[in-house]
This record gives sequence, structure tokens and C-alpha cells, in this order.
Amino acid sequence: MNFAFSEEQEQLRDAVRKFLEAKSPESEVRTLMETTDGYDPAVWSQMAKELGLQSLHIPEAYGGQGFSWVELGIVLEEMGRALLCAPYFSTVVLAANAILNAGTDEQKAELLPGIASGETIATLAFTEPNGKWDASGITMEASGSGDAVTLTGEKMFVIDGHSVELIVVVARQAGTSGEDGIGFYTVAGDAAGLTRTALATMDQTRKQAKLEFSNVAATPLGAAGSGWAALSKTLDQAAVGLCNEMAGGAQFVLEESVQYAKDRVQFGRPIGSFQAIKHKCADMLLEVESAKSAAYYASWCAAEDNDELPVVASLAKAYCSDAYFHSAAENIQIHGGIGFTWEHNAHLYFKRAKSSEILLGDATYHRELLAQRIGI
Repeated sequence: MNFAFSEEQEQLRDAVRKFLEAKSPESEVRTLMETTDGYDPAVWSQMAKELGLQSLHIPEAYGGQGFSWVELGIVLEEMGRALLCAPYFSTVVLAANAILNAGTDEQKAELLPGIASGETIATLAFTEPNGKWDASGITMEASGSGDAVTLTGEKMFVIDGHSVELIVVVARQAGTSGEDGIGFYTVAGDAAGLTRTALATMDQTRKQAKLEFSNVAATPLGAAGSGWAALSKTLDQAAVGLCNEMAGGAQFVLEESVQYAKDRVQFGRPIGSFQAIKHKCADMLLEVESAKSAAYYASWCAAEDNDELPVVASLAKAYCSDAYFHSAAENIQIHGGIGFTWEHNAHLYFKRAKSSEILLGDATYHRELLAQRIGI
């Protein structure tokens, strides 16, 4: 394993950063977060056609470019840095990986090319009103057998669920419990009997929805009732992707804090010369660098499909959640009164940090999960 990025990977980072600086400045983020869909279709199309971001880690056999999770992590880090408003996490990190992990070769060939080209926007619906992230939280039952399956129940906090064309739904066979009987099913966004309601969210840069299913026709994805292993792997991969996002956001707020500490003068001196500010910035630097190391190692484990992935994913999620939230909070403190105002972007990163901390399970949940996975 080499922690240093190659020249090609750094070129990818530079290209994505320049694109996002042009297409996702703060003014555009504020505009898009007020819209219902929460993204710009023109920019989404450019991401697919000019940069190939949606197809980055999808295998070439299914219309992708065949790069690894390391490259995907770089892209997600830059998106987190820019607070990009787009259904990228839901489509590429959640839905595409669920299909890769659970689908048959025929289903992958049918579903993934549309995602790779940017024509299909998708998501994964697995959380329910109980708010649990483990197998016990999945109570929605799938009725019927073979291809004649219907779903009835409710899914909550579905990222971009109100606007996607394809929904990968996690449900269980009747009479099963725990990790048994869990399966994946695909549902069209406009399916009969499906009601989608956008939710009011603290972090307006990432849209969520409530999905209500009433005898909605669904197509099994992969072998019915054998999806827990695939779901567990998908959630671990999603945690890795989210860690890279958080690392990018944490790096940005660190840089913003340091620059403000240099520029802001009080009592005839830059505030960065005061010991209290120095200590805050030094602590942030340590946490951000450690978070990046954890996220990069997790990306390598995902790229290599390493046996350590479940352990490293939980370790990284726990640490990156704390590091990003603390850095975002300290960014507000260093900026003082202006950092609390609506006009400053510090609160946008603070809200993203808090929502990312909770998404896929908070730090406490992942520390407990880590302890279980290493046998403590």
C-alpha cells in the first residue's frame, strides 16, 4: 500500500477541484439548496459527459471506467470540500454499489450503464422510521415470490428519494428476522402506489425524503432473501465514501480558519498570533490530518476488497465524524460573531458536518460496531 497519490490521481483531483470551483461556488450552493430537487441538471450532465464522474469506479463491462475506490475517494473529498449539491452520493455511492454487490451479471448490465452515463439518478432506501442502521431496523416485508413481488411499508431519510428515477429498496421476506431474509428490490421512481415526500432537513445541501409503499410492484435484485452480506458491504463502502467527503469538508474549514486568523487584526495584531487561536488551529490540523489518513486507508481497503474493510470503515467513520464536526465548530468560534451569521458559509459546513456525523450511524454507534467486529 502506498499512501502517496500518483501523478494521474493528483491530476484527477486538480480537474475535479477546478470544475467544482467553477460550478459549485457558495452562491450556487445557496441557490440550489433552496430548490426542490437540489441540483442543476446541466452540471450533472457535464459531470458525466465531460469528467465521467458517475462512471468512475463502475467496471468497464457495465459502461464505466473501471477505476478504484481510491479515485472515487478523491472525487468525494473534493465534493465534500465544495459542498456540491448533486445526487452523486445517492446514485454512485449508494445505489450503484448496492447493484454491484447484490445484482446478477444480467441486472448489472441492465442497470449500471444508465448510472454510468448520468442518465439514471438512483438511490438506496433502507432506513425506516425506527432510525436504526442495522438489520433489526429493516421491517418492511416483501410479499409474493419470483418476479411478482410487492412492497408495503415506509422508508425514511432516503437521500434524494423524492426525485430519483430508480430506487433500490431493502426489505425482508415475511416471517424472517435479524439478518435472515433480507433482500434488495428495484422500484421505478414513478411506480404506482409509491408516495414520495421531501423532508425538511437541517442540512439543506443534501436532500432527503420519506417514501410510502402501498403494494408497489418491485423486481428482486439478486437472490431473494440473501442480501444482508451485500447490504453490510454496501453500508461499509458508503461509510468510506462519506469519510472522504467529511475529510474534504474538514480540510476546507481548517484552511478557512487559518486564513482568517492571518487576516483578522485585533489590538493591532493578527488574531492568529494569540495563543488561544494558535492552539485551536493546531488541534484542528492534527484532527484533520488524522481524519484524512483514516479515510485514505479506508479507501484503499475498499479498492482492494480487503478483509479489514468492515473494521476500518467503522473506525474511520467514528473518527472522521468527530474530526469534521469539531473542526466546523471551531471554524465558527475562530470567525467570532461573523461566523454565526446566515451570510457566512461557516454554518453551511457546520450543518453538513452534523448531518454527516449522524448519517449511516454516529461515532458512538460505529465505536460499538467496531468493538463487536474486533471481538471485544
